[in-house]
Amino acid sequence: MKKNPALRTIYNHLKQFDPINSILKVAEESVCYDASKDSVLNLAVEIDRTIKRVRPDNWRGSQPRENSIKKALYAILQNELQVESIFIVVKE
Repeated sequence: MKKNPALRTIYNHLKQFDPINSILKVAEESVCYDASKDSVLNLAVEIDRTIKRVRPDNWRGSQPRENSIKKALYAILQNELQVESIFIVVKE
């Protein structure tokens, strides 16, 4: 799996919502990128691929275009608060 800064950022952000660990934490720099053993990584990869697939050109700052990305995120996350939270990270 190709490591990229966007995927790493999404992964680190999602680790905060990891239901197995109730405390807030940030992934270590030497993250194990074995997707078969890491459900958070699987989710991060799915989000990263989805965003790359659905994002329109010049989407930042355009509410309708941003909403199309949020809609795709909601289809994955099924949680408005998580969508808004991850969208802030994605937008940066």
